[in-house]
This record gives sequence, structure tokens and C-alpha cells, in this order.
Amino acid sequence: MSPIKHIDRALEQALKSHESIKGPPSLSQAIRHAIFPGGARIRPQLTLAVAQACGNDDPQLSMASAIGIEMIHCASLVHDDLPCFDNADMRRGQTSVHKEYGERLAVLTGDALIVMAYETVAAASRRSSQRLAPIIKTISQGVGAPFGIIAGQSWECETQANLSDYQRAKTGALFAAATSSGAQAAGADAETWKGLGEWLGEAYQIADDIRDVLGDAQFLGKPAGQDQEHHRPSSAKELGLNGAVEHFDLLVGKAVASIPSCSGDRALKKLVAFEAERLLPSSWFERGERHIAIETLRQAA
Repeated sequence: MSPIKHIDRALEQALKSHESIKGPPSLSQAIRHAIFPGGARIRPQLTLAVAQACGNDDPQLSMASAIGIEMIHCASLVHDDLPCFDNADMRRGQTSVHKEYGERLAVLTGDALIVMAYETVAAASRRSSQRLAPIIKTISQGVGAPFGIIAGQSWECETQANLSDYQRAKTGALFAAATSSGAQAAGADAETWKGLGEWLGEAYQIADDIRDVLGDAQFLGKPAGQDQEHHRPSSAKELGLNGAVEHFDLLVGKAVASIPSCSGDRALKKLVAFEAERLLPSSWFERGERHIAIETLRQAA
């Protein structure tokens, strides 16, 4: 079974445990709409890959951490699409939750997913209960103030924002939580793996900025041109497209270099190289430095 199918199956099981015929049916439907179909599921894949590299002696806890991270990511997308922020009609190739179920249910769906994420992690911690508190702290720091994804969204409400601070909070924080919690679920040191998440998360935000300019709505699965329309900080605007692509490749290279020598390092490097090409395909660019950078990543993997 592929990693994504394995994650989707765990998400399905988790959702079923939170559903009841006595509960509000529209909320359950909206939650499922937010979770399925999924995207690349890269955050939970990273959590599981790091846990595997660290021995993965408690697979139930590492999977719970992985899908908890994904639930929070999906919650952030629901809130990000709301009329008070992006007012986006599409997400992952289908109607956004607020467009399908209304704004009130969309707010509640995001809230429910965040609570569900913590409950899912807590329920899986019986075997390694001493690991629960560090994992909860790590995830909370990736979500809340002053440096988590909520802070990242809050920077869009400010009149001025430092681009790096914005990107680290908006995207990097949850990536760092993903890699760190994967290590913690396996009883390993979180700090050793935090850098991988930070570098890759910031690269993801830069790729999103570039795709927002170059892509179309059908390819992205969401509206394009949102950064300019909402006057958000953007590496494509600040660095130019060429500069943003170069910075993306630099960050991905740092992410690969940060992976410590271990039994799973090769698989992790392959995952990072695959994601780099998926996010910014070489075919989008003229042959030259971009192809050299991608080939270097492949060789490193």
C-alpha cells in the first residue's frame, strides 16, 4: 500500500470514530469534504518517514501524529478559504467548504478538525504516554501564536510583514511540527529533525508563491493570482520569478543536507527530491541552472 493510501485509510478510521447518527449530519459531511480528496499529504508523509528513520517503535503513535498534523493542515485550508480571508471558491479541485456548506459550517469544520487532531494523538499515546506531552507541545507551537500557522495567517492582517517571518509561520511552522513530532513519536530528539521541516516548509511557501503567478486554477486546484489580489507578501514579487526559483532550490538543498545519516536517510532524500520536482516541474523552465539543481537533488538521493 502506498504511503498516501495508508494515510487516507487512517484518516478514514479516525473520522469514523468521531461520527455518530445522533450528531449534526451537515458537520460530518463538511469535515469529510475538507479531508477528502486529499492533496499530496506531504506533511504526514514526512512525519511517518522521520519516525521510520528513527526506529518507529510505536507505529500507532507516529500515525496518529501524522494524521493529526494533516487534520490541522486541512483545518487551516478551510479557514484560509473563508470570505474574510481569500474568499476562494475552489480547493483541491472541488468547491471549498464554505462554498459548499456555508460560512458558519466552514468555521465550525475548521474548529472541529483542530480539536479532533489533538484527540486523535491523545488516544494513541497509551503505549508511550511519556511522549504525549512533548508531541502536543510541538504541534501546538506549529499551530498557535506567536510563530505557528495562526500567526502566519495573522501576518496577512498587518499593514507590513517581513517575508521570511511570514513564510516561516504560514507554512514552515507546521512542516517543522511534522518532522519534529515524527521523531518524538519514535522517542528520538526533535531538534535533530526540526531543520528539515523548517527548510522544506519555507520552500513550499515559495513554490506556492511561484505557482500562484505561473499556474492556472485547474492545475492548482484553487484560484490563481491570490497573492496580488489580496496584497499578501510574496517571494515572487519581492525576489522576481527567477530569484524565487533560485531561492526555492537553495532551500530544498538545505533541507536535503539537514537530513542526518540514518537507515532512512535515502528514502527521505528521495521524497524531498520528488516533491521539489512535483512543486516546480523542470518543464516549466528553460534548460539550464534549474535542471542542474534538480539533477543534483536526484543524485543526492
